Amino acid sequence: MKLKMAKNSLFAVLLRSPWWMSVALVGVFVMASIALLPPQYVGFGVMGGLPFLVIAVMAAWRQWHAPDPAKVAQALELAGSMSWKDFSKQVEQGFERQGYAVTRLSGGAADFQLTKAERITLVSCKRWKAASQGVDTLRDLSAAKDAQGAQHAMLISLGAVTAQASRYAQEQSLFLMTELELAQLLTP
Repeated sequence: MKLKMAKNSLFAVLLRSPWWMSVALVGVFVMASIALLPPQYVGFGVMGGLPFLVIAVMAAWRQWHAPDPAKVAQALELAGSMSWKDFSKQVEQGFERQGYAVTRLSGGAADFQLTKAERITLVSCKRWKAASQGVDTLRDLSAAKDAQGAQHAMLISLGAVTAQASRYAQEQSLFLMTELELAQLLTP
């Protein structure tokens, strides 16, 4: 289960920032507690920094395990040069490595149906090379999701998604795969 948090909340920003920034906030809590609180309450003030220590550990873990940006760029460049046949095969194999049962769909808005733990996700990726993705693609995918009774739907694209399409995806709970996630999917 993926925990949702506001995109610009302090914790979300710290998770995207270098890990040492959260450690610095823990230091601020410790020093402020020592300087401002009576000795018997210093421990409680220091505990206020605990969530920032947890965020520091999470950020460090993510940063340690993050793929090399050069490899991500290389995987995306390779994906942009692939034919549909090769790209679709790579996508299918990537989802299979993640434990999904993959069914190819012909025609319509979705190209694949993913099944895992009796949950169905439709994936649209035929227009992966398009310079930008608009609302029409997402509207068709949402309609296919509803028609097939799928729980989730996902769009894979190397191109940008328009602001209007991004809002629509958020309203309809459609997942837009990021370039990093696509690179990880395509890399064995």
